[in-house]
Amino acid sequence: MPDRAHLFSLRLGHALREVLAEGYNRKKFGKDILAGLTVGIIAIPLAMALAIASGVAPQYGLYTAIIAGFVIALTGGSRYSISGPTAAFVVILYPVAIKYGLSGLLIATALSGVLLIFMAIMRLGRLIEYIPESVTLGFTGGIAVVIATLQLKDFFGLPINDLPEHYIDKIAVLAQHLPQLTWPSVLVASVTLAVMLVWPKFKTIIPAHLPALFVGTALALILLQQGIEIDTIGSRFSYIEHDGSLGKGIPPYLPYFDWPWLRPGPDGELLNFSWQLVKDLLTAAFAMAMLGAIESLLCAVVLDGMSGRRHSANSELMGQGIGNIITPFFGGITATAALARSAANFKAGAQSPIASIIHAIVLLLGLVLLAPLLSYVPMAALASLLIIVAWNMSEAHKAVLLLKTAPRSDIWVFITCFSLTVLFDMVIAITAGILLAALLFVKEIAAMSKVTDISNNRKQVEHPVPSGWQVLKISGPLFFAAADRIFSDIARLSEHSKGIILYMDGVPLLDAGGLSALNKLISKCAKSKTSLMIAELQFQPLRTLARAGVQPIEGQLSFYPTLREALELLQQQPITNNG
Repeated sequence: MPDRAHLFSLRLGHALREVLAEGYNRKKFGKDILAGLTVGIIAIPLAMALAIASGVAPQYGLYTAIIAGFVIALTGGSRYSISGPTAAFVVILYPVAIKYGLSGLLIATALSGVLLIFMAIMRLGRLIEYIPESVTLGFTGGIAVVIATLQLKDFFGLPINDLPEHYIDKIAVLAQHLPQLTWPSVLVASVTLAVMLVWPKFKTIIPAHLPALFVGTALALILLQQGIEIDTIGSRFSYIEHDGSLGKGIPPYLPYFDWPWLRPGPDGELLNFSWQLVKDLLTAAFAMAMLGAIESLLCAVVLDGMSGRRHSANSELMGQGIGNIITPFFGGITATAALARSAANFKAGAQSPIASIIHAIVLLLGLVLLAPLLSYVPMAALASLLIIVAWNMSEAHKAVLLLKTAPRSDIWVFITCFSLTVLFDMVIAITAGILLAALLFVKEIAAMSKVTDISNNRKQVEHPVPSGWQVLKISGPLFFAAADRIFSDIARLSEHSKGIILYMDGVPLLDAGGLSALNKLISKCAKSKTSLMIAELQFQPLRTLARAGVQPIEGQLSFYPTLREALELLQQQPITNNG
């Protein structure tokens, strides 16, 4: 694929079709099986933990990883991406789940899928290039703080049913209940956290969260055998068996098709599906689509760097959209490409999207075969797992480096995005961050535009210019933020001049604002009988002047292809002040 074609192409199932076109054989399939097995095992506890953090039962996280992992692999544009529930979505999904229940969350997810497909059709995948690192680090760091805060309830075993919507209120409620912490939860959470922090030092291929959850679950079982109560998946979540009896933990059944609006709403009641409900959920759906696009494309870019391959940005958006439309009809919540799981997939030897399909099958088997065992996993251990997930997604080392070395404008953008994400929400944070970054960028670019008197610079002007004449060099783009200042400076410098030569080889851009400011200068020079010679226009400014119909005016305005020609004509036929 040509160097930048991946930013504009759109083809359903691009990644899989590309792999098959290259030639797919038994050896590659074997590697995909091993990678899929590895990532599938990794994904089981993560999918459950992220579903719980999003405000729904753990099985819905598994449904998400199964259905979305399969569908997006078939239809997407990144060959190594593993899609499923991710930590970044927690801050968006949790408030929706609390207010509208599972049903509202599934409807919003389907709407986000429609928006993602629209983004793909509009070829918006290329816009990932225009999101500054200070914005992405800011909102991911803010999301990490919110996720970690949400886990403190289970980490300390606090008797809190639901946390408030706003962050400051969350902190107040947690602080109020902190004296009621339960030591068994703190013990299990601390041991789990310690294993996750120590395990990487052994440098094994087994990811830290698997042995950590095993140790945490074993400790919880020992405490339960001693008659010490501790909250587990089985004690917190339940489901209705086929015979009408109440089951504990995760139902060991395959995900089934049902209309999203027929799933449980808030307090278990059905939602009144209406156009008003759709409108109420559109804001959340837009946030899901926006974050899903950013996260999936950033993940694909990272995988490109690791593999040397090129993803198709719009094809990936199309796949993500299709996945998020289909998944809610099987009980799955919002999905996107998960960077940690995708990186593990590549490192495990994945060759194609088939590895993601194998991962989905492993999750399906895990759901059916391991459901009774998964009910023993303690909530405190899952809280520790998500705290580490939040820390990893924050990329704190990059944030610290940015704060130490980046220009002040980038630091302000980072602080703005971080603060707004924590205190309000991600959509406000990203919107404000991009707008602030754009304004600061415009300010910096405008500051680069300047005008210099080079009349006495013998490297550029070999011979003295006639008395009353000036040669002024303009450097930088002449756009709305800089043009008025530049041409005002020229007007001031030439107040008593007979004529001016504007040397414009350093002007790459002249926009409507720049054209207006130039016309003002031309008018002012005409009134003061000051001759104006313009030399060495670049293509874009020349085209702008031609479109605007700016023509030479005898004795007042003239144009020259080079500065040398303008100077030679001035020396041979000096233009004098007509006044």
